[in-house]
Amino acid sequence: MSLLQSLPTQSTLHPAGVQAERIYGLWEFLLITATVVFVLVVGAAFYAVVHRRRERPEEEVRRLMSRWVAGSIVGTLVVLFTFLIVDFDHGRVLASPPPDAEAMTIAVKGHQWWWEVEYPDSAPQRRVTTANEIHVPLGRPVELRLTSADVIHSFWVPNLHGKKDLIPGHQAVTWFRADRPGVYQGQCAEFCGHQHALMRLVVVAESPAQFAAWYARQLQPAAIPTDAGSRRGQEVFLTRSCMLCHNVTGTQAGGRMGPDLTHMAERRTLGAGVLANTRGNLAGWIVNPHAAKPGVRMPANPLPPEDLNALLTYLETLR
Repeated sequence: MSLLQSLPTQSTLHPAGVQAERIYGLWEFLLITATVVFVLVVGAAFYAVVHRRRERPEEEVRRLMSRWVAGSIVGTLVVLFTFLIVDFDHGRVLASPPPDAEAMTIAVKGHQWWWEVEYPDSAPQRRVTTANEIHVPLGRPVELRLTSADVIHSFWVPNLHGKKDLIPGHQAVTWFRADRPGVYQGQCAEFCGHQHALMRLVVVAESPAQFAAWYARQLQPAAIPTDAGSRRGQEVFLTRSCMLCHNVTGTQAGGRMGPDLTHMAERRTLGAGVLANTRGNLAGWIVNPHAAKPGVRMPANPLPPEDLNALLTYLETLR
């Protein structure tokens, strides 16, 4: 089973939150109305073709044609104005601020081609930074503050809400609320370069208790290596180029160019959803990430086998 097959269906037709429910309701209304109009038009055409033609005075024919044309115009205007009113009403609701003053705030920054996720807090020691994976508690509105580090991206998790563009130098704000537990796929929906199609993320909707436990783990610094293998791996990490691009809280590594790796072993995927987070995939990603994601900004790292194995052992402790 592939990584994508192991995740829930990514579809606006399976809403899991209040905003997605509204979008789904709008889709249902448009589909039903369009179906009724289609049936009426096809039925009228069929009637005109098969109905026995009767001889009528020319004046009566003109009068009947005028009525049909006038009726069609009126009907079309009614349908279009109904669509307009319903669409504006849904748009107004979708653009409204979160209804709950206790809404949680999450800052998301798009990079080529991965997602930086930060949980801001007035106390610096309570802030959490992760990548490509967003955890949220069920039933609580989540306000997203979206920015871009380079080009225009678009945040889209179809099961939870519609699309929202991330524009460099501008902060966009949207919100959603997850009402059903699950792991929901998301992606960039605006062409942003070579690996646009492989810029994915997941949203993990879980109970408040599970979310609180996950958040508490994220607040902890990286685990201290306790055996020779992981200690050797940490040494490799801190003496190679890894520390120049990645941060690992509790160590000297403080890079900001790439994803924060403090708890990377807990994440489900590597490379923004390209690979499942397994030891074998991680080894291949470190040695040659371009094999899985051509053009990615991470350089290849040809390490000796003993250094690579030690590095993998260390990274697997980052939970």
